[in-house]
This record gives sequence, structure tokens and C-alpha cells, in this order.
Amino acid sequence: MIFRRSAAVIAAIALVWFPCTPAYAAGAPRLLINQDFPDPDVVKTGTDYFAFATSTGPVKIPVATASAPEGPWRVTGDALANPPSWAKADGGFWAPDVTTLPDGTFVLYFAAAVAASGQMCLGSATASKPDGPYRPGGDPPLVCESGDGGDIDPQTFLDSDGSRYLLYKSNGKPTGAPAAIWSQKLGPDGRTLVGNRTELLRADLTVEKGVVEAPSVVKTSSRYLLFYSADTFQNTGYHTCYASAPALSGPFVKADAQFLSTDLLGGRVDAPGGADVVDGHIYFHGWLAGGRTARGLYELPISFPGDAPELG
Repeated sequence: MIFRRSAAVIAAIALVWFPCTPAYAAGAPRLLINQDFPDPDVVKTGTDYFAFATSTGPVKIPVATASAPEGPWRVTGDALANPPSWAKADGGFWAPDVTTLPDGTFVLYFAAAVAASGQMCLGSATASKPDGPYRPGGDPPLVCESGDGGDIDPQTFLDSDGSRYLLYKSNGKPTGAPAAIWSQKLGPDGRTLVGNRTELLRADLTVEKGVVEAPSVVKTSSRYLLFYSADTFQNTGYHTCYASAPALSGPFVKADAQFLSTDLLGGRVDAPGGADVVDGHIYFHGWLAGGRTARGLYELPISFPGDAPELG
């Protein structure tokens, strides 16, 4: 008797038997922005797309626009020309995220160094348009836990019941708790923390080298999938993984195999990380050719058959 299996089933079997099956078999990653655009966050509003990145040179939060997910993308300016008073103006503004409130207000989250202490904390700013300009409200940092060793990489998640959450990374300390990823519920204004935070996962695998960061959540029909980066971003070994849970509060179980890595992408992208999933596409950064001085924006299509991510 001859058994015929669907492409999805064959791909699933390949991932179990051969966890390093090249991900680029589903298609070569597209280079969308061929200049420094690290830690990308992509937002769709209507028919337009907006992308935000970590500071590059004098630009605090670079913003780019496109009319289609594959582009062409055009870097248009600075979304945060006026930083908050608590932040070190020349200290860099990292890993931005933008969410839209029900009243149409856009809220930008970012990590920055506190001017007085140098500790990395999370702040917010608002705008009436997705590309800004975003203006801080004069408030202190939104998240600034003294025992965390710094808080970075904010990312919001809107659950199906309308609840909004802020995910972020605590850096950890060499002699204390390791780096971890947390979830904190937000109030309706997007700038008020509600209740206690919940630890979702921590750096507890040797291959992670003490680093888990850049969280991003996707909800499928029955699971919550948490994408995150691991290892240090300067290394070729920097990669993207995911963990799954029945609820946003966990417990999250890490997948056995990496999802995006230099090897899995056939060397087409060096150190793929900072992933963000939007509208059937996974966006991530990687080092551009010519030395590790700039990280460009890349994209691949993604789907979720059987509540698991699959490229292509």
C-alpha cells in the first residue's frame, strides 16, 4: 500500500527527524532594508505598513514605511525626535514597539538609559499618527526594576479578549537571576501597569549563553507562541527560537530546535534575531555584508499549521 503525505506533514516529520533542515528551502529571505535597521517592529494600519528600529547615529527611533509587506520599504525619519527628560539623550533608544489604542492613539515603547544612573529602563510616548512624531508625557519610566540589571526589548500583545500586555526582557546579573522574559498587563491607556508581572521563561540552556531577549507573541487557535532571540547579537550563533503555552501566563515550553539561525538559513543571513510576526510574515534583522557594523531588515512568509510555526 502506498501512503501519500501532505507537504505540511512531510515538513513536520523533517523537523522531528532532521531539526537542522534548512529553513531557506521554503524560500530565500528577502532583504527589505539594506542599511542599519536593528531590532525591527512592524505595524500594519489599514493598507500601510510601518517599521521601527533601534537608534542609528543621531536618529533616535528610525521609522520606515511601505504599502505592501514585501515593500519597497523607505526609511522616512525619526519617530522620537524629542526624548523624555529622564532618558540620557545620547544613550541610544532600543528595540521600539508601537501599539494602537481603541481611540486611535498610537503608543511607542522603547528602552533607554536613565540619565542619572545609566540603568536601562522602559518608557513610552504617544502620537496621533503611526509614524509620529511621538511625544513623551513627562512621566517617569514605565518599567525600571532595580533588581533586573536593566529592562529592555518592550513588545506589546493584544489578546483576543481585548486585554493588552507588555512583554520585555530583564538583563539579569552575573551573580543573581539570569536574563528572563516577563509579561505585565497594561491598563486601557497603554501606559499604566496592572497587577503583578509574570515570568514567562529564562535563559536556562547552554546554547543561549545567558541571553533570552526580543520577545514577540503570536496566538494560534489553541496556543500562545513566544518567539525570542538567544545568544549574544554580535555572534554568528545568535538565533531565534520559540516556546509554546496554553495561556499567556504559561507554562511555556521551549521548542527542541531553533527556528531561525545562520545555518538554518544557509548562511544567507548572519545572526537572525529580533523577530516580529505580522500578517503572515516574520521580520528579523541580520548583519549585512562588509563587517558587523549594520543589521538590515529581512522577511520570510510564515504560517501556523497545527499550532506550530512553519516558514513558507
